[in-house]
Amino acid sequence: MATKRDYYEVLGLQKGASDDEIKKAYRKLSKKYHPDINKEADAETKFKEVSEAYEILSDPQKRAAYDQYGHAGTDPNYGGGAGGFGGFNGGFSSAGGFGGFEDIFESFFGGGGRTVNPNAPRQGEDLQYSINLTFEEAIFGVEKNIQYKRDETCHTCSGNGAKPGTQPETCHKCHGSGTINVERQTPLGRVMSRQTCDVCHGTGKEIKDVCETCHGTGHEKKTHSVKVNVPAGVENGQQMRLAGQGEAGTNGGPYGDLYVIFYVEESDIFDRDGAEIYYELPLNFVQAALGDEVNVPTVHGEVKLKIPAGTQTGTKFRLRGKGAPRLRGNGNGDQQVTVKLITPRNLNESQKEALRKFAEVSGHQTIEQQPEGFFDKMKDAFGKKK
Repeated sequence: MATKRDYYEVLGLQKGASDDEIKKAYRKLSKKYHPDINKEADAETKFKEVSEAYEILSDPQKRAAYDQYGHAGTDPNYGGGAGGFGGFNGGFSSAGGFGGFEDIFESFFGGGGRTVNPNAPRQGEDLQYSINLTFEEAIFGVEKNIQYKRDETCHTCSGNGAKPGTQPETCHKCHGSGTINVERQTPLGRVMSRQTCDVCHGTGKEIKDVCETCHGTGHEKKTHSVKVNVPAGVENGQQMRLAGQGEAGTNGGPYGDLYVIFYVEESDIFDRDGAEIYYELPLNFVQAALGDEVNVPTVHGEVKLKIPAGTQTGTKFRLRGKGAPRLRGNGNGDQQVTVKLITPRNLNESQKEALRKFAEVSGHQTIEQQPEGFFDKMKDAFGKKK
């Protein structure tokens, strides 16, 4: 298994970073590596890596397990050793052994006493599916019908892999255990080791007449459709688990799960942080100086906002309840409006004259009206000497 990078390193943070720092780092990197924005070959891989890191570090329980045990604390399939906590560093295994040492011993002698019933029901593999959402779909929620390929239980043989009218038989070589004992030479001499049966490949069953549909696998590839109810307020990189929508299980085991990851497009006018929406309101000099009532766009439609006279650029207003729905709470967040004063360009002569008069009555001098300064006099003096 490939070595995973440290989740804190993925987000560019130090261990012990605050929840706010983790959220800000995720927002920045998810935008940077979003496949719809970044067309580099490894952008999607990096985006998934960032999303995985955020999923673990944003959850207090998962983060605590990761801080104590590393990747083995959150992914039981990562690394070695019993119990998912790997080798000697994990201490005693959940089976009561000595972690990695027991595995080494078993590799030589085939012992350890751990047996797995090859005919026991096993759950199918999980699948992953990505859904692209517009900014508005993520805010209000939407219903999506998706299709994807998955392994399903063969409709001809009902999953046993045998031709209709026949049944799998107990393997003649391993007698149904799925393993055989093989004698081999090791540095400790000739010893017996346990290996997967080469006849039944660990299933414990032999199929004399295979099913013509699935060729003995018990599964067939089909296009599967499912309806996804995207919740209002979902954020970029979040995922939803749909139980039983993954690959078919074996030996009558249940289907795996489907994990749907949401990729949300950015808005042209809004920024978002959780349930909070941010908007920059452009105002001209007259509106800011004299005050005004303006229409402000929100995700819920336009609202009226009174601008007090003398409003400065950077002034913030809060529109209560005009943000995104809180995914794990009640109600909506707020929309924060920041004033951005727009300086006019390409003024005509009458507009310039009006501003000159305003400057004059305000006691301010324009550049044209300012007296000659020291450096201007010096330039004139040197100019006369030439």
